[in-house]
Amino acid sequence: MMAEPAAALGIPLRLLAEAQGVSAAQVIPDHAVGDYRSLDALRSVTNGCPVVTFDHEHVPTEHLHALEADGVAVRPGPEALVHAQDKGVMRARLAELGVPCPRNAIVTSTADVEAFGFPCVLKTTRGGYDGKGVWFARSAADCDEAFAAAAGTGVRILAEELVDFRRELSALVARSPSGQAASYPVVASTQKDGICHEVIAPAPDLAPELAGQAQEIALRVAGALDVTGVLAVELFETTDGRILVNELAMRPHNTGHWTQDGAVTSQFENHLRAVLDLPLGSPAPRARWTVMVNILGGPDATVGRLYDGYPHALARDPHLRVHLYGKELRPGRKVGHVNVYGDDLDDCLERARHAAAWFRGDLGNESE
Repeated sequence: MMAEPAAALGIPLRLLAEAQGVSAAQVIPDHAVGDYRSLDALRSVTNGCPVVTFDHEHVPTEHLHALEADGVAVRPGPEALVHAQDKGVMRARLAELGVPCPRNAIVTSTADVEAFGFPCVLKTTRGGYDGKGVWFARSAADCDEAFAAAAGTGVRILAEELVDFRRELSALVARSPSGQAASYPVVASTQKDGICHEVIAPAPDLAPELAGQAQEIALRVAGALDVTGVLAVELFETTDGRILVNELAMRPHNTGHWTQDGAVTSQFENHLRAVLDLPLGSPAPRARWTVMVNILGGPDATVGRLYDGYPHALARDPHLRVHLYGKELRPGRKVGHVNVYGDDLDDCLERARHAAAWFRGDLGNESE
């Protein structure tokens, strides 16, 4: 999704793709297939590139240090990115900064978890995403799977309190090497089965002081960690009216996909501008409300069935914006999203939800 603004700006991209035909390789001609865990592959693809950036956090930290030693401009740099790669490192640094977080501790045994207290959430410090590497523990028996998954990997387990939250929020900012920063409106996100389902921008009925606190936290973290590019700060709004930081992502983020159509400058364009140290674009919204709903592969996940959604969805709603990723379809996998914007939130929600359900196949037998 960075390819579109890159083309508009005349910025050539080179891609390290994990396999032939993956979605990014479909739109970036200059690509090589290789393993991001291989330093040789990384060196080969970054040779001659003035700037290197990422669409996930899983490139080994030591490889990023090696690229920097080679003279490659790595953005965000490894000293920043490690806070998105390792949740234990993140929690320790946020505590130093006085950023409000759930109570947490590194645990090495069930006895440690019992001492921490049930119920709690157990997370692998590295490698987890979209609900993977996360377990809810309400008794000692619930700890076995987490420790078994981490055994022999060198990955630690983090215990966090089970937060009583009203909803999940996300504060998205972009920051350039020269220190310029742009802050998008704070959004509300809904998760299902550990996967982002929908986003509402801005978060409805969010107290102005909490919105300001969320944006201040994101900007402060971006500056303190020397982040270059987009930083997404995932937050809990607790039932007693507090803001707690859940996780960090240093890349364009699912909770910012609404910006493709709902903001003056998308998160993808601002990420490119930031890592190239170009002036950032306006993050202002284009409409009062924007709703993003993810399209997931349905139970009968086939390419034909997915694209069969176009005639109905586009004819029903000419203002709808559809983004399909060209990914191999699997049930439950994020394969696209729809954006709807306007002045009536209920109308935007209905239109976006209907379109996403139609693409998924949930409404395929519904009469129009």
